[in-house]
Amino acid sequence: MVRQRFFFLIVFIFLVGLGSCQSVKPWQRGTLAKPEMQLEVDKLGSQLYSLVYFSKEASSGGSEVAGAGCGCN
Repeated sequence: MVRQRFFFLIVFIFLVGLGSCQSVKPWQRGTLAKPEMQLEVDKLGSQLYSLVYFSKEASSGGSEVAGAGCGCN
């Protein structure tokens, strides 16, 4: 009984997730490419923040920033 409910729950979640998929028409791609539709509006500011953050944390990997921990590339 519990396995059956679990199976139906998984199938239900899968079907709900499948219903949220959308295809983008070629004429709609221009709207999605606008700067205000991007996750990061200020690319330069986010790259600078990322550089400072990862150099201070002395971490590597998972980012486009590579450095020796001194804040320089």
